[in-house]
Amino acid sequence: MRSIRRWYSRRSIRALLSWAQAGRAIPCYGTTHADYIYGEVPCARCLTEEELKDYERNTGLLIVDLFQDKDYEAVPAVLCKNHGPFTWGTSPANAVYNAVVLDKVAEMAHHTMTLNPSVKPAPQYLLDKHYFRKHGDNAYYGQEGL
Repeated sequence: MRSIRRWYSRRSIRALLSWAQAGRAIPCYGTTHADYIYGEVPCARCLTEEELKDYERNTGLLIVDLFQDKDYEAVPAVLCKNHGPFTWGTSPANAVYNAVVLDKVAEMAHHTMTLNPSVKPAPQYLLDKHYFRKHGDNAYYGQEGL
């Protein structure tokens, strides 16, 4: 990872920040999400009052701690409860690209839940197919270098 980005767009900010403010991870409901992010986008807990004394450092440590058992390259984004989104990538441009993807994923998930409040995440086999056809040693589909 070479770059990290905090991202807001004018159009989808409400959906993206709503997930963070609700303290909810963004589930993978479909193949567009699965093409770019392997599984749900996690939501880190809120910092404690004590942690706020070194706010920026502890926000970073919170994210690092959350990703101890996750593949940060396969999930290049996180939400921080009561705060907002962060994305990262192999370059500044890739971090921004991942931010745009996160923005769209949040918006689609919000609309999906609005249309069907009892919706379940996409099945694991569908997630695997869509993610791994674009990523990893056996990737065969999509644009190179994104």
